[in-house]
Amino acid sequence: MNLNQIHSVFFIGIGGIGMSALARYFNSKAIPVFGYDLTSTSLTKEMESNGMSITYIDKVDEIDASIKANKETTLVIYTPAIPSSNTIWNYFQEENYTLKKRAEVLGMITEQYKTIAVAGTHGKTTTSSMIAVVMSESELKCNAFLGGIATNYNSNLVLDDSSDWVVVEADEYDRSFLTLVPNVAVVTSTDSDHLDVYGDSDSMDKSFQDFVNKVNPTGKVFLQEEVKLSFGNTETYSLDNKSSKYYAENISVVNGDFVFDVVTPFHCIECIKIGINGLHNIENALATIAVCQEIGIDNQTIKNGLENYKGVKRRFEYILKEKDLIFIDDYAHHPTEIKALVSSVRRLYPGKKITGVFQPHLFSRTKNFGDEFANELSQMDEVIVLDIYPARELPMEGIDADFLLNKMNGISKRKETKATVVETINKSELEVILTIGAGDISTLIEPIKKKLIQQ
Repeated sequence: MNLNQIHSVFFIGIGGIGMSALARYFNSKAIPVFGYDLTSTSLTKEMESNGMSITYIDKVDEIDASIKANKETTLVIYTPAIPSSNTIWNYFQEENYTLKKRAEVLGMITEQYKTIAVAGTHGKTTTSSMIAVVMSESELKCNAFLGGIATNYNSNLVLDDSSDWVVVEADEYDRSFLTLVPNVAVVTSTDSDHLDVYGDSDSMDKSFQDFVNKVNPTGKVFLQEEVKLSFGNTETYSLDNKSSKYYAENISVVNGDFVFDVVTPFHCIECIKIGINGLHNIENALATIAVCQEIGIDNQTIKNGLENYKGVKRRFEYILKEKDLIFIDDYAHHPTEIKALVSSVRRLYPGKKITGVFQPHLFSRTKNFGDEFANELSQMDEVIVLDIYPARELPMEGIDADFLLNKMNGISKRKETKATVVETINKSELEVILTIGAGDISTLIEPIKKKLIQQ
C-alpha cells in the first residue's frame, strides 16, 4: 500500500506524541482518522474536536463500521508500546489489515521531501522544533513532525505546502530512526538509554551509526562534540569547546535570560538570546545555527528565529515566574537531562533553594541508572520522589522510590504519591520548585500551580 491508496487510517495508541502528529497529518489531507488509546487526555480531546474519532475501550465492537467494510484501503498504524494482548491490535492482525509501525509511515511520508532529521538521547525535541521555527521565518519554510508540543504552533505538526523541506525528530527507541533517509542529520547525544531494547550501550551506539549511514551520501551530519560517529561530511558543535566548528562564548545572564555569542566557520553571531533558558538549550541552538547556515538561511533570520522561539511544552517550561517563587516543569527522565536542568537553574538562580519533585520513568531505567539518578538528584536542596511510572513495563522487585531515596545523601528527601504531594507543597518553604519526569507527572502541574497561587 502506498499513501495514495489510503482512504482511512486507524491508529492503535493514537494519543502518543509521535502518533498524534501523524494522525493530524492524515486529518489535514481529509483522510478519515480513527483511533484507540487507553485514556483520554487533553491532546486526544483536541484531536476529537478536529474531527478524529477515538475510542478508549479495547473492544472490536468499538471499531467503526467503515473500517471493517474497507479493509483494502485502510491503513492501521501502531506504536510498539501497545501490548500483544490488545484486542483491537489482534483483530487487525487476524483480519490481515495492512499494519505499519509509526516509524515506517513517517519514513514513507518524508520520502517526498528534503529531510532534516534530529537524533539523540537528549535534546532532539527542542532542537528539531527550534530548527522548524527558524526555517518557518525564512523563505524556505518547512513541514515538521515533532516529538513535543511546540509552543509557537501549539502543535507537534507543522505543514506548509509551499516547502519541499521536512524536519523530523528521529527517535532511537525500537530503532525507529532507521526508516529515515535524511539529507541533513544532527546527533545531539548518544548516552546509554533504552537498555530494555538494546541490551547494552554498544548495541545502541551501533544503531546510531546505522542511522548516520542512512544519510544521503551528498548530505551532512552535525555532531555534538562528544558524539563519536563516522560520516564523510561531518562537523561538530559544543557549548564551549573551541576545537568544535560551532561553539558559544561570552555566555552571561541578563535580566534572567542567557545571552551569548556564537562562533561559526563563517561568522561570529553576537548577542543571541533564545526564547527559553537552560545551558543545554544554548547547545541545542548551536545545532540549529549549524543546520540553518548549511541550508542557506542568513544569520539575521537565524538570530530572529531563535529569539522568537518559545520552546516546547514540558521542556524547561516556566509555570510560575515570580520575584519570590520560580516553578519550572521539565520532561527530564535520564540522569544527564537532570544534570543539565539543575546546573542551568543553579546558574540562573544562584543561592536559591531548589526543590525537585521527581517521578522516575520505567523500572528498568531506574535500576540501570540508580546511582547516576541519585547523584544528580542530590545536587538539589530538597527532593520528593514519586512512585515509578511503569509505562510499558511490569514492576521489578526492589526497584521503587525507596531504591533511589536510599542512595541519596546529605539532602532533605522524602517519598510522596501523586495523591499526597499537592497537599504537602508549602509555598513558604519554596524558592525554586521543579517538576521532573516523562510519565504522568504532567497531571500535577496545574494542581500544584493552583495550590501555590492560593497560598
